[in-house]
Amino acid sequence: MNRLRLENYRCFREEQEAVLAPLTLLVGENSTGKTSFMVAVRALLDLLYGHRVPDFKEEPYDLGSFDDIAHYRGGRGGRADTFKIGFDSTYQNETQASVRCRFDVSFGERGVAPFPLARRLTDVDHDAWVELRIEQATEKEDWRLRFGVTGHEWTVGGLQVGHEGHVPPLFVVDAVSPVATKSDNGRLEARKIQGLDGPQADDHEKVQHLRDLVRQFYKWNYDQNRPYAGAPVRSKPRRTYDPSRLAWDPEGTYVPMYLAHLNARKRMSAWNRLKEALEAFGKDSGLFDEIAIRRLGKLESEPFQLQIRKFGRSLKGPKRNIIDVGYGVSQVLPVVAELLGNQLTPVFLLQQPEVHLHPSAQAALGSLFCRIAGPERQLIVETHSDHMLDRIRMDVRDGVFGLKPEDVSILFFERRNLAVQIFSLRIDDQGNLCDAPQSYRRFFMDEVRRSLRL
Repeated sequence: MNRLRLENYRCFREEQEAVLAPLTLLVGENSTGKTSFMVAVRALLDLLYGHRVPDFKEEPYDLGSFDDIAHYRGGRGGRADTFKIGFDSTYQNETQASVRCRFDVSFGERGVAPFPLARRLTDVDHDAWVELRIEQATEKEDWRLRFGVTGHEWTVGGLQVGHEGHVPPLFVVDAVSPVATKSDNGRLEARKIQGLDGPQADDHEKVQHLRDLVRQFYKWNYDQNRPYAGAPVRSKPRRTYDPSRLAWDPEGTYVPMYLAHLNARKRMSAWNRLKEALEAFGKDSGLFDEIAIRRLGKLESEPFQLQIRKFGRSLKGPKRNIIDVGYGVSQVLPVVAELLGNQLTPVFLLQQPEVHLHPSAQAALGSLFCRIAGPERQLIVETHSDHMLDRIRMDVRDGVFGLKPEDVSILFFERRNLAVQIFSLRIDDQGNLCDAPQSYRRFFMDEVRRSLRL
């Protein structure tokens, strides 16, 4: 994702765009839509990757029903009937050329919940597109798949779309026979295709662009993992853990079990790699120097404790139970463990990862984000920490991890009456913050003036 669009969604009224980057930071006052922004990202990826129809109440978020999500304009304007979210991205086609694309979704109300009425993927450079839309005019739910290029359009109607939002057939656009359908069960092979006359010979290149787009649509629809979405407050530490089935949760309750699972003998290599990475962050942040699993029995199924050790100048301190050290360790550990141990998730949505951390540890977390973010791993972080922002600016300026100024986007959320405006800020090669509105530093400047009695 390199740009997100919102319209009539929560506190975002008129259509506006926000620049995204490998590392995107969401800043602003409380209740200005930063969490809603993250939910929009997850909803779009769920639809594009074919995971499910988005659930706007799924943990760690709860945006409520459709009436709570569709923007309320106030007075006679009332509440919007639909809301739209979308993003821009790029992909590599079969010739390894970079193609700009746009993915847009329109939501209406089904029962009391938001439901995607239409989703559209567009090749911006070549005017090719594919769209899945529900026809509301019919009594029976009728899904139609439409796709086309300049001067040509095809429609396949009467599709049966599963509860997860999948389209069963794979549609392949061919230069000679414009559309061919294929399905696992064969029921849709005879589906009538309505459209314009087939493309002429000189339209072959246009159809090739459409073929690439359709293939990318289905590749995305099945190949990617869901984004990681962490809660703003993580689980409380325990003195003793009982091993249980590994089941992900946004509070990170599973993380001690995950670490103990890796610590088992047959997984020692994976444990050693993660342990080394965790301890490197612990030393950089000043939180701990060593992390260990203390088993209270001989079997992996028996209880265990998670221990932390802090070194002195000349001596190693004692190993202490995680519940006996600062609360910041247990709060940041799930975030750091996911970032360092999860190599498959492409997008991370993090809410206030600096909770309970000392300023120096907040800064170290900023450096970790700079090291993790890149072309294959996108981090979107909601934060209230100036220490983290300053460290990121300095790391970019100094080229510590190779992150360039264009690889960082800072989005400032500002409340304006019943709506919120997003300002896309950037960092220059000197680490300076650019394009910030006057309101961005107004609070801090007012506090400085007061402290100086000006």
